Amino acid sequence: MSDNSKRAGQAGRSRKAGAAGAGKAAKPAKTAAAGGAAKSGKAAGTAKSPAAARTSVRTPARIDVMKTYKLFVGGKFPRSESGRVYEVTDSEGNWLANAPQSSRKDARDAVTAARKAFGGWSGATAYNRGQILYRVAEMLEGRREQFAAEVAAAEGLPVADAAAQVDAAVDRWVWYAGWSDKIAQVAGGANPVAGPFFNLSTPEPTGVVAVLAPQESSFLGLASVLAPVIVTGNTAVVVPSEKSPLPALSLSEVLATSDVPGGVVNVLSGRTREVAATLAAHQDVNALDLAGAAGDAELAEELETAAAENLKRVLRPEEGDADWSADPGISRLLAFLETKTVWHPIGV
Repeated sequence: MSDNSKRAGQAGRSRKAGAAGAGKAAKPAKTAAAGGAAKSGKAAGTAKSPAAARTSVRTPARIDVMKTYKLFVGGKFPRSESGRVYEVTDSEGNWLANAPQSSRKDARDAVTAARKAFGGWSGATAYNRGQILYRVAEMLEGRREQFAAEVAAAEGLPVADAAAQVDAAVDRWVWYAGWSDKIAQVAGGANPVAGPFFNLSTPEPTGVVAVLAPQESSFLGLASVLAPVIVTGNTAVVVPSEKSPLPALSLSEVLATSDVPGGVVNVLSGRTREVAATLAAHQDVNALDLAGAAGDAELAEELETAAAENLKRVLRPEEGDADWSADPGISRLLAFLETKTVWHPIGV
């Protein structure tokens, strides 16, 4: 090889090595530039705008959403026709809510709704009514904490004691639901007669029942007087505890969403004497439960006198304070049942 060729080859290799070296040297510089850009980008990303900084300093406090309690008539939640309300306080006098104060017009509307619902409810099978009452118990169980808080505030009980009251009320609904298709066997039957006849007695619901719920037991007492009325096929107009109506008004929300047909139960909060007087004198009310008049003999006597106008069935209040946690027995199931006796010739 000539000297010129050798020199040309060496020059070419020198150029390649220089280019490679230059490439290797450029990589750290590129990495450093990228790292700097990343750092500057990160710093830019953490910077907050003035508006964002202002909103993160203080979160505005939420305004309490106070519950509006309403009547329950015909499956709907109207306000009182009169527009009146009254203050409900806890056991220490602290304000809890404004409850609607029912008028005579509200009472008449509730009786109309109860009468309209009576045919379908009394015509339903006993098994179906039992299923619906059990559904009420299921939904009460799901809202146990809410009712425990309301009962604790209403009756001045410790939360644990109020929760026990709610549990007992739920159990009471289940207990009465179980009696729905059994009470006919207890209250009815075939009667032996001297002659070629079948003689059969069967219990039937009385009709529209006005229920004055207990004053001191706002939830357990309410369940104990309401459940036996409706499980036997009657419809009810309920006047809850005057001083503690909130658990009853919340119960109406459960009833509205638990398959109970509209009008089967109607709840009228307000002044017990005012609402009860209208119901006792109403010609389309068939029976009257005076549990809420216990301790007021004068009121009970007045209501009994008014109920005599159309021969209403009247269940007198128990003497003294009733123990609503005790075994209820079946007396309240039988109180609002009529016995129908049928004679039928044998072989016809």
